[in-house]
Amino acid sequence: MAILATREELSDFLIETERRAYKQALFAVHDEHAALDIIQDSMMKLAASYSAKPAEELPLLFQRILQNTIRDYYRRQKTRSLWTTLFSAFTPSDQDKSQEDFDILETLQIKPESNYIKEPDEQLERAQMINLIEKAMEILPARQREAFILRYWEEMSLAETAVIMNCSEGSVKTHCSRAVHTLASILREKGVKL
Repeated sequence: MAILATREELSDFLIETERRAYKQALFAVHDEHAALDIIQDSMMKLAASYSAKPAEELPLLFQRILQNTIRDYYRRQKTRSLWTTLFSAFTPSDQDKSQEDFDILETLQIKPESNYIKEPDEQLERAQMINLIEKAMEILPARQREAFILRYWEEMSLAETAVIMNCSEGSVKTHCSRAVHTLASILREKGVKL
C-alpha cells in the first residue's frame, strides 16, 4: 500500500519544482506574468485535488496539470485572437519524415559525473550553450517544445511523457526528433560544432 504524501512533502515538492516549472511555462507562453499565473494555478490544483496522493506520484501529476494549464492558456488566447487571425494562412511545414521515430535519449550514453563541471571555462561554455538552446527553443512549435522539455530537461520516460502530453509514445518520439533536428540546425548556424 502506498504511503500518502505529508503536508511537508507536498510543500517540499512544490518548492523544489517551482523554478523548473516556471522556465517550462515561460518557454511555452513567452510572458513572465502569464507563466507565473500558470505555475500558481498548477500548484493550487495539485494541492487542492491531489494532496492525498503518494509523494512519488506528485511529479507526474504536477507535469500533467502544468501541461493542461498551459493548453488552457492557449485556448483562451486563441479565443481572444480569433477575430484577428486568419487560420487559412497556416500550412503545415514540410519536414524530413525519414527519422521521425528517432529518440536521442535511447542512443545517448551519459556518464554519471557528466553534470559535474570542475573548471570555470567549462561552466561558462555550458551556460552559454544552455542560453543558446533556450533561445532556439522559442521558435519550436508548442508540442515539440513540450516533448523536448519533458524528455530531456525533466528526464521523464517516454511513457510518462506520452501520458502527460496525452498522445502515443510514437508521437512523443516524432516531436522529440523534430525538435532535436531543428535545434541542432539552429546551433550549427550559430557556429556550434556538434
